[in-house]
Amino acid sequence: MSTPRIPRSPVLDATRDAGVATPFRPKADDREATLLRLEALAHLMDSAFLIPGINRRVGLDAVVGLVPIVGDVAGMLIASYVVNEARRLGAPRWLVARMMANVVFDGALGIVPIAGDLFDAAFKANRRNVALLRRHLEKTGGLRPNEIEGTAVRIDG
Repeated sequence: MSTPRIPRSPVLDATRDAGVATPFRPKADDREATLLRLEALAHLMDSAFLIPGINRRVGLDAVVGLVPIVGDVAGMLIASYVVNEARRLGAPRWLVARMMANVVFDGALGIVPIAGDLFDAAFKANRRNVALLRRHLEKTGGLRPNEIEGTAVRIDG
C-alpha cells in the first residue's frame, strides 16, 4: 500500500515565488525595520543618559549592571537578543561569533565589582554589535547608507 501524496499548496508556492518574507528569511523592508529597532535598543542600553559634569553617555546596561550578578546577566540576555536578530537576518557565522565574543567579553568583565561597571559603561557592546551588523548588510548589498538621514534604505534589484 502506498502512502497518499499531499498536494502542493498553490498559496505556499505563490508566496515562495513572490519573495514573501518567512520567519527565517525577512524581506529587505523587514531588515531595515529590524535594524532600526536594534539601533534604538542599542542606544537605550549603551548611551541613553548623559552624566552631567563629565559629558559621558551611559545606558541601562551600565545602570542595571550595578546590581551584582543579576544586572550583568540581564544585560547579557538583552545583548544576546541583538546577536540572535543578526543571525535571523542572515549574518554569517563568523560575524555572529564576533558579536557573541563582544557580549561574553562585556559580561565577563562586567561581573568584576566597580572596575567592571566602569568598563561596562565604556565598552558599549550593543552599539558595537549593531554597527558590525549594519556594516555587513551595507557591504553585502542589502542596505546602503542614506546620506540625508543616516538611516538605511533598500537597494532595488
